[in-house]
Amino acid sequence: MPLSQKLHSLEVHTSGQGLVEISPLLQSWLELVHANDGLLTLFIRHTSASLTVQENADLDVALDLFDALDGLAPERSDYRHCNEGPDDMPAHIKSMLTQTQLAVPVQDGRMVLGTWQGVFVIEHRMRPHKRMIALHYLGDQSDRYGA
Repeated sequence: MPLSQKLHSLEVHTSGQGLVEISPLLQSWLELVHANDGLLTLFIRHTSASLTVQENADLDVALDLFDALDGLAPERSDYRHCNEGPDDMPAHIKSMLTQTQLAVPVQDGRMVLGTWQGVFVIEHRMRPHKRMIALHYLGDQSDRYGA
């Protein structure tokens, strides 16, 4: 079966600093494009937010992750770049320390994730934002959807 590729742009609204799980949105899109076996690549089009595969069962994980990131890039007033407030430069640093792109295997139309794993947008800024994520699926397509 020949490989095909599908592209999509996913819009995610955040409510300020925190993790937003997007696994269900990704799975819905994979079903829409009749994905079977292949690779899903995600790229967040921002410099103050990032992507991660992380535990989705215990909310304390997210709190501990943000505590650790705040220790590495604390808000302080002596950054040269602070055009958008005191969380501006720390957000850029946190984005650089995390990931702006992910590759997730797809098998039988489903992302190959561990039992307690989910795909998340990490919002590093304090206020809500609209984040755009480019999706790319490369693989074969299933006929189980009647295609």
